[in-house]
Amino acid sequence: MDTPECGADPVRRVEVRVEGVVQGVGFRPFVHGLAQRLALSGHVGNDTAGVVIEAEGPREAVSGFLKALRSDAPPLAAIHELSVVELVPRGGRGFRILDSDGSGRRRALISADSATCEACLRELFDPHDRRYRYPFVNCTDCGPRFTIVRDIPYDRPNTTMAGFPLCGACSREYHDPSDRRFHAQPVCCPECGPQLRIIDAHGRPLGEDPVSRAAELLRAGMIVAVKGLGGYHLAADAVSRDAAATLRVRKHREDKPFAVMVATLAEARRLCHVDECAERALSGRRRPVVLLDRRDAGGAGAPVSDAVAPGTRRLGIMLPYTPLHHLLMRELATPIVLTSGNVSDEPIAFTDDDALARLAGIADAFLVHDRPIHVRADDSVVTTWRGRVIPVRRSRGYAPEPIACPREFPRPVLACGAELKNTVCLATGRRAVLSAHIGDLKNAETLLSFTESIEHLCRLFDITPEVVAHDLHPDYASTRYALEETGLDAIGVQHHHAHVAACLADNGVDGPAIGVAFDGTGYGTDGTVWGGEFLLATCATFERAGHLATVPMPGGEAAVRQPWRMAAAYLRADSRAGDLAVARRQGDRWEQVRKLIDSRVNTPATSSAGRLFDAVAAVLGVRDTVTYEGQAAIELEQRADPHHPDGYHAGVTDIGGTLVVDSPALLGAVVDDHRRGVDPALVAARFHNGLADVIRRTCQEIAERTGIRLVALSGGVFANRLLLGRTVDALEQHGFTVLSHGHVPCNDGGIGFGQAVVVGARDRAAR
Repeated sequence: MDTPECGADPVRRVEVRVEGVVQGVGFRPFVHGLAQRLALSGHVGNDTAGVVIEAEGPREAVSGFLKALRSDAPPLAAIHELSVVELVPRGGRGFRILDSDGSGRRRALISADSATCEACLRELFDPHDRRYRYPFVNCTDCGPRFTIVRDIPYDRPNTTMAGFPLCGACSREYHDPSDRRFHAQPVCCPECGPQLRIIDAHGRPLGEDPVSRAAELLRAGMIVAVKGLGGYHLAADAVSRDAAATLRVRKHREDKPFAVMVATLAEARRLCHVDECAERALSGRRRPVVLLDRRDAGGAGAPVSDAVAPGTRRLGIMLPYTPLHHLLMRELATPIVLTSGNVSDEPIAFTDDDALARLAGIADAFLVHDRPIHVRADDSVVTTWRGRVIPVRRSRGYAPEPIACPREFPRPVLACGAELKNTVCLATGRRAVLSAHIGDLKNAETLLSFTESIEHLCRLFDITPEVVAHDLHPDYASTRYALEETGLDAIGVQHHHAHVAACLADNGVDGPAIGVAFDGTGYGTDGTVWGGEFLLATCATFERAGHLATVPMPGGEAAVRQPWRMAAAYLRADSRAGDLAVARRQGDRWEQVRKLIDSRVNTPATSSAGRLFDAVAAVLGVRDTVTYEGQAAIELEQRADPHHPDGYHAGVTDIGGTLVVDSPALLGAVVDDHRRGVDPALVAARFHNGLADVIRRTCQEIAERTGIRLVALSGGVFANRLLLGRTVDALEQHGFTVLSHGHVPCNDGGIGFGQAVVVGARDRAAR
């Protein structure tokens, strides 16, 4: 902080240390220019902790300098700490930029990859510019960062640009403090930088103008693999049903929606409803996929094929974020599918050899370049809700920017995350660094990505963990890694406690709170499958105060893939259930499953809210089987009338001091209305409203017992915006303060962060 001015001496000299995302973002030239404008002397330089400055001049000018460091910092900079030490003035002339100092413990942070800035876009499409139509134009305000960094300090030799020596013109820009490319590590041009080409699956060239040829192939209905910032995408015409259907067959992705890239905000508005919050998300430097409500699919303004996003009224839209994307979209002038370059459930391909090997059976052509990607990073996915951007998948554009934590971590923590939607987390000091999205740890390729991400983050941030956090589930690959591979003090963290702790820390509080953790699956401390939990929680501790009623999961994991099984489980006491359409659709299998339930073989008990959604979806004929996680619940939300106010009732009973929600009553009401022929849109709405109401009533009962009126909502079920909105409204109307996620996903992508928070809190409590 700035120290109070004292004495009559008009000259002041200060040493300023700035930590945060301040390297590779134009911070030194910004400081240099600011000091020159204020006629200050001194110097600025990078070291392994961030940026160090000495500045001397008139007191008023130095005070203005310190204020402007925060207020006028470059777009990609993020100042986390700024400390000022008063020095004895010693005179001097001029202000210099020093060479980087690579000695000492590394604490400097690396910027996330950033979308192409307006200045670079003007050059890209200026026929008189030397970088005209060059697909790798960048500067200190944009371009690749995290995905090309091998080590720190963030200098060119420590990036994948090391193999591209600067030409004379680029070198002059790089070394000129007045140029916006001063020390822009990925700087390059057609003379000295990476080159683009288009090839077939055998590596044979397909044309001399790669962008035009790729556009031509896409217009012809072909599938093109495109090398992006953090890995390969698979591109196809989004208007043609045949192209999207072909991609689904080849990628083995039956129903899960594809993301769509459009050229401009105007085109996004023609397809979807875009409010101010969504516009900021779409056009900001992070450029995530934004989930938006689609306009009338039958209207002239919404030409995207139904095969792109079946079963949902929403589209995942993104704008171009690299020069290559801008060139391709301008050439095409039509929306394209742009989905991860992989076969379903595998990690995204990011090396050229791997892409050719794994995508040869999917892509008809490959739009490639020779700038290596060092770290894979899928596109981030966000949704918007009540003027807020909420992460669904935190990856490119966000990782590895740290999340500020309210309290110090006594020991450096490695948190291994969950089995699904895995991210790993490193925490030290008062910050936590999350990896880019890794995915589901179900195959060798994803597990390798998991271990590589841990090694790279530890090296990049010079963190040696002293403790490792893991889920309680003994069969998770992340748990086995923590227990068998690290050799560290291992601490297990209950899955839903991690969810709630992540929400608390996401909002900068420690609790206590009533944590409502609703998701699909989590290993409970009693050996059952939890997932509809009411916890009394702080970041360090939790107590199970309530839960949804437990029901059997017939067939275990088979019940996750086949929601009709959960309908059979919930309706096992209904003698008339065999007359329901869901039972008739299954034929003999319905009775076989009922017998399996009676035998109690391979029927683990669960309180899962996700499985309750599955049962409702099956009864209403929305989904009997699913091809991706959460599909039945997602499609059920899409069927619900968002304006219908009525809701079903479910009782809450105290059983041995624990509140148990009669969730089967909700399904019973669904069945009754369904038998009466009530519109499924109204039935789905009444279910959502009834669940929100019983959450409120359960929290009310807990609050009356404890006095706690702070509620934290977490778990993948709260990605359902209808349920989230109804729940928040109900709680706030009854005087609760409600927390939801804003920096990490509410789903399992936030579990690693929550695990780290819990271990840090336990360490502090043990002091």
